[in-house]
Parts: sequence; structure tokens; C-alpha cells
Amino acid sequence: MTVVPTTTERLLLSRPAPGDLEGMYAIHSDPRVWTHFPSLRHTDPAQTAAQLEGYNAKWEQDGLGPWIVRLLGEPDIIGMGGCSIKAGVFWNLGYRFSADVHGRGYATELAREAVRQANALRPGLPVVAYLLEHNVASARVAEKLGFKLILKAPDAGNPNPEAVRLVYADRPLTPEQLAATVA
Repeated sequence: MTVVPTTTERLLLSRPAPGDLEGMYAIHSDPRVWTHFPSLRHTDPAQTAAQLEGYNAKWEQDGLGPWIVRLLGEPDIIGMGGCSIKAGVFWNLGYRFSADVHGRGYATELAREAVRQANALRPGLPVVAYLLEHNVASARVAEKLGFKLILKAPDAGNPNPEAVRLVYADRPLTPEQLAATVA
């Protein structure tokens, strides 16, 4: 499936390509990016390569998936993110940006476009953002999008037994959809 890159006011959003591995590994291996969930930090480029393959599989399957993010007119990758369908029952909104660009509003800008495209493609599916409670910046992004807090619960499977999962959504969730957010 060929997908034309998307632009926002400041960002170029494109489907992952083979040349994106080095830039994405630099972000995913940076401990500063993983302060909210350190055990997910990539320690081998093969992890990032597998993730990029998974992103492309989402594009093929759902017609939308995580983008590679660059500033308009710039060659360097500053992040990734977008919406992809999870468990067949909701759009999962997610993103990760280089620590060097945190706090500039790029996550909100990306998220708005991702939600817009998800709703245009499959409007019957809710869009969900789930995150750890101490990730205050991501909670602010969800709230800026108008998402409501749906669930606050222990984060099953997290190596930190005290971790709390927050689930935000753009609309009420069915019991099946809610169950899929914590599975």
C-alpha cells in the first residue's frame, strides 16, 4: 500500500521506510525517552527493526498506522506516532519523540492529525490513549484532545507492581473495548 506523506503545520508524517531504522533506534534507545517505562527501552537495533515492521503491518492491515515524524523541511527523525487498531475494537493513539524536542507541542499536533484520520477511516471505533499515571505530559495531550479519563487501574504485567494505568478515550467504551485496553 502506497501512502502519501501527511503534513501538519510543522510536521511531515510518513509511513516507515527502511532508511528510518537508525533515527528511530536513536530515539528508542535513549534512556531519557523511557523515564516512564524504562524496561521498554531498546538495547538492540533488531528491536527497532521489528517495531518498524510491525508499524508497516498495521498500515497494510488497517490503512493507517504509526508515522515517522520529521519537522517540515528537515531530514532528521524527531519521533514516531499515530493511530493503529488494537484487538480489532479501538484505535490506539501512541507516540514517542526524541527527548531533545519534548515540550514543544509536537505530540499534540501529531495526535490531532492521527485522531482526525482514524475517525475518517473508521469512525465507529473509539480512539484510546492509555498511559502510566506518572506520565503527566501524555495525560495533558489526551486532555487537550478532549479525551476523558475512563479507567485508572493497576498496570497488569508492568515490572513495577505499583504502576497505575490510565485509559483515556474520545467516547465511552464498551466492556469489550475497555477489557482490551488492559489486556
